[in-house]
Amino acid sequence: MTVVSISMPDALVERIDDFVDDHGYTGRSEVIREAARGLLAEFEEQDLEGRNLMSVVTVLFNYENPTVEHEMTHLRHRHEELVTSNVHSHVGDGYCMELFILEGTLDDISAFVGKVRAIQETLSVDYSVIPIDEVPSAVHG
Repeated sequence: MTVVSISMPDALVERIDDFVDDHGYTGRSEVIREAARGLLAEFEEQDLEGRNLMSVVTVLFNYENPTVEHEMTHLRHRHEELVTSNVHSHVGDGYCMELFILEGTLDDISAFVGKVRAIQETLSVDYSVIPIDEVPSAVHG
């Protein structure tokens, strides 16, 4: 097995260590391997390739970190063709939530989510992807 060295914020390392302890993992490496497999598998759904998709991306970050909000604004403007809607909201005690609604291809959506995840100091990035080229009949009414 190849040994890989990575850099990450101390707070993230602490969260990983807590996760290891709480969930019975043998160590950080096991958690990182599982997370990497999950991340790579997220967008490997072949039935989504070449389809028109809608995605909802939710980002949580600390209110006191204007850098993250600034980066979110830049992403929204750089990807106007993909972002159909964007909402910024204050939630909880001292947090902001950024919600993006995207419409595009799997490649475009996955690239956008990757850019959001690359922004340091985000606390959580969650998303869903739904094909909209064949909407189920129950949605039509």
